[in-house]
Amino acid sequence: MSKFYKLTKAFCGILIAAQVLNTPITLHAITSDERIAANQAIEVRTNKVTDWPEGPIVSAEAAILMEADTGIILYDKNIHKQEYPASTTKILTTLIALEECEMDEWVEFSHKAVFDVPYDSNHIAMDEGEKLTVEDCLKAILMRSANEVSYAIAEHICESDWENFAPIMNERAKELGCLNSNFVNPNGLPDENHVTTAYDLAMIGREFFKQDALCEMTKTRMLHILPTEYQTDEKMEVNKMELIPGGDYEYEYLVGCKTGYTNAARSCLVSCAEKDGMKLICVVLKDESPEQYEDTLALFNYGFENFQKKVVSEEETKYSIDSDGLFYGENDIFGNSQPILSLNETAYVVIPKTAEFSDLASTISYEDAAEGQAAVINYTFGGEFVGSASVDLIQTKVETYEFESQEPVKELVTTADEEPVEEPVEQEAPPSYMFIDVWKILRVVLGIGIGIVVLIGVYILLKNYHFPERRGRFTWLLDKRGRRSYRDNYAEVSFRKQRRKQIAEAKRRIRRNRR
Repeated sequence: MSKFYKLTKAFCGILIAAQVLNTPITLHAITSDERIAANQAIEVRTNKVTDWPEGPIVSAEAAILMEADTGIILYDKNIHKQEYPASTTKILTTLIALEECEMDEWVEFSHKAVFDVPYDSNHIAMDEGEKLTVEDCLKAILMRSANEVSYAIAEHICESDWENFAPIMNERAKELGCLNSNFVNPNGLPDENHVTTAYDLAMIGREFFKQDALCEMTKTRMLHILPTEYQTDEKMEVNKMELIPGGDYEYEYLVGCKTGYTNAARSCLVSCAEKDGMKLICVVLKDESPEQYEDTLALFNYGFENFQKKVVSEEETKYSIDSDGLFYGENDIFGNSQPILSLNETAYVVIPKTAEFSDLASTISYEDAAEGQAAVINYTFGGEFVGSASVDLIQTKVETYEFESQEPVKELVTTADEEPVEEPVEQEAPPSYMFIDVWKILRVVLGIGIGIVVLIGVYILLKNYHFPERRGRFTWLLDKRGRRSYRDNYAEVSFRKQRRKQIAEAKRRIRRNRR
């Protein structure tokens, strides 16, 4: 039973009931203005943050403004509410295709890929059995939002029906940091189970907008596909996104964008812009046309006008690594001592222009440190996360001695009808530096120190501890001989003293008599 038949039957039932009850019927369809008013009444969470710049009131039901490189959230309105993404789904599909395929691969269109697409949805009129390159497929998906091409590229990647592409999408979405998404098709055609959030689309956008090839496709005004042996029609289509050059809402700082629309999803837009070294991603969902463009421009202007980047290593004073000698490696036998820890020189925070770096609160975490890091310092402003900086372990490079001369290596060279001849072969000089694992050196030094302390302790113990004597016959004899020898020696010494004394007295008597 078709949906149209069910709706007709239900409507007729209402008319019959109204006729029986003699009650007039008033049918009211919600207007765009009513939707906008309802959405504008939704609270913007970041506008409640103390000393945070007040953001614009947008007409989208959900919206986010995120700094692209760090994921710092500058504007938050319903960012985790599940919505229908419509064709903004295609940024994930094309990202996966770019990662999994070569641009010159041929993609064949199956019967299912062509005929599973509603006749009134976006397409480029591909026929069953025709082929396009992956590059042309990506252009058709991003510039013309072609739904049958999305099905075909999905089948090409998973080598089966397009339904089997959904697990690949969901797995990649989780890897990119998505929290509340469930994708069931590659193009965003209506399905009550096909949902995502403004936050999740921004996280996908962080990776999508790193791809220059994909970004340039989204900004190209005209899709032009030339005929080939696999597809005989020349195809020319217009890119209808209005932020791109030539559009009604052309934005000079645009990096890339992708729109979407269905009756249930309303107007959606994922876009990226870069100005003065700051790269921002904006997502608006369930908006009304052309408000999706006006809201996006308002959010970009809000971000660029009210926020600034601060490099942590140039501002940080609370965690002064240079002032603490414990952070240095004592490797003077190789050269000057070098620090073993350093604040990441590229890390930065994004804070309101009205704030100073000293206004930030910070916490240091050792659990979040990745390989090669000792710790991570996280910064907040008014309770909002504004960035982090890692404390990195430094691999110390130490110069070594160079030898003045090296014997060239000789190689046997054989020519036709000649005996082998030794010829010198030049070799590259060995590198004049070496890398030292400071932590290993510290562990070895600590081990040696502990060993020395243990040996000293054993020596002192042996020196001061008196072991009880074991006395036997042999020991008694030795002691007896020792005592006898001592007595004899003592008697002989006494006799000698007595004799010297007597001689001295005799000499004195002789001298007295002579006088």
